[in-house]
Amino acid sequence: MMNESYSSTNCEVCTLHKATRGLIEPIQKTSRWFENNAAGFAPLLLRLPVAYEFLDAGLEKLSGENWFADLAFPFPINLLPPDVSWELSMGLEIIAPIALILGWATRFFSFALIILTIVAIAVVHWPAEWHTLAQLWQGYAITDQGYGNYKLPLMYLFMLTSLLFSGSGRLSLDAWLESIKSNNT
Repeated sequence: MMNESYSSTNCEVCTLHKATRGLIEPIQKTSRWFENNAAGFAPLLLRLPVAYEFLDAGLEKLSGENWFADLAFPFPINLLPPDVSWELSMGLEIIAPIALILGWATRFFSFALIILTIVAIAVVHWPAEWHTLAQLWQGYAITDQGYGNYKLPLMYLFMLTSLLFSGSGRLSLDAWLESIKSNNT
């Protein structure tokens, strides 16, 4: 049985609930606003920097000399002549970024760049020799100090994987084409 002197207006739990709700409601409103108005920017903000980096690498290959002949590629890539590997990687590094910027076939091109990045990490960025995890960790760097430099490619790998899973988002050619397709059916 409830005490007669108990009053809901003085309830500590109710006061705490009101104060908490006063803090949570603006956060929830802000979160809903971002979901409704800005969620399409998240994939775009991944697509643009990763596209820039790969396009820069592709254009550098376009105007540079083929240095793939000096590398030991893993199977099955080693079956291709170095000139063919050079042309394929250069082409992908030029075409895929343009597609990513537009948001066209984002999952396909993200997957293709993931494969390219894994090969690049294995062939160019991974340390030539390491015996402990501490030595391997030294390769988690931007510049190669004799321990590899897989930090940036690993970051690109995570960015591309996110695009592979999420797609191009609302601000993309993919979304626009899908809306046209939906309106025609």
